[in-house]
Amino acid sequence: MMTNNYKAPNIIAEIGCNHKGDLKIAKKLIDTAKECNVKFVKFQKRNNRELLSSKQYNSPHPNPSNSYGNTYGEHREYLEFNLDQHNELKEYASKIGLTYCSSVWDVTSAKEIISLNPEFIKVPSACNNNFNILKILNDNYKGDIHISFGMTTKSEENKIINYFKKSNSSNRLVLYSCTSAYPVYFSDVCMLEINRLKEKYSSVVKTFGFSGHHLGIAIDIAAYTLGANWIERHFTLDRTWKGTDHSASLEPTGLRKLVRDLNATHKSLTYKNDDILDVEKEQRNKLKYKL
Repeated sequence: MMTNNYKAPNIIAEIGCNHKGDLKIAKKLIDTAKECNVKFVKFQKRNNRELLSSKQYNSPHPNPSNSYGNTYGEHREYLEFNLDQHNELKEYASKIGLTYCSSVWDVTSAKEIISLNPEFIKVPSACNNNFNILKILNDNYKGDIHISFGMTTKSEENKIINYFKKSNSSNRLVLYSCTSAYPVYFSDVCMLEINRLKEKYSSVVKTFGFSGHHLGIAIDIAAYTLGANWIERHFTLDRTWKGTDHSASLEPTGLRKLVRDLNATHKSLTYKNDDILDVEKEQRNKLKYKL
């Protein structure tokens, strides 16, 4: 009998900074993700003084209407939760049956999130060539490492994978196909990159994911059927809120439908275990042409 090799989809609601720097909103987003039947919620951790140059920190936000401060640095600090707050969110998610995780954008943040010992830690596309972060995760963290490959050359991909192969830890990597635009046009999603990653790295890494910044939910199904069993989408309570990520995020209705459709797709990806299924027998007796 032919077997179904599709694993159940893992859907991540990336809250990121869509909480607007408000812990109550962050918890509301966790609650809503739970209502949408999501199992994973993801945040972001930055040490802005380490991540940004002095010029970047003290310059105005490139889109002032989305800024929460007079400078880009002040804007980022306003949206940043400290380690105790991240721990509070992790415990809050756990109490209602969800798994907390976070992206890390610098070495200090990597060390801090490692101290919380989440199930996995994400390295965003912007930081996947920061080998200081990769070394900290490789040497001091035992969980899975999820890495997005947006705005990343194939040469950079190889260097990242080879780094983990040298320490025999590439088997805990989850590689994400990603296009780093917000939102991204469908013509730039380049979904078949999932096939390329699978063909090149299936024997080396744990599995694959898709980090989507497109509009709607239709193509996430395609990503899953191509073999991305981790699907990550930005999530907000209101796409009109102030901030750069909201417009490329799903609201609760969209997230709920995405979970529904991915789970339905998983349930449908089987072979017939008999020539005639039980549900077909009555119709066969009634409709099938009699020779």
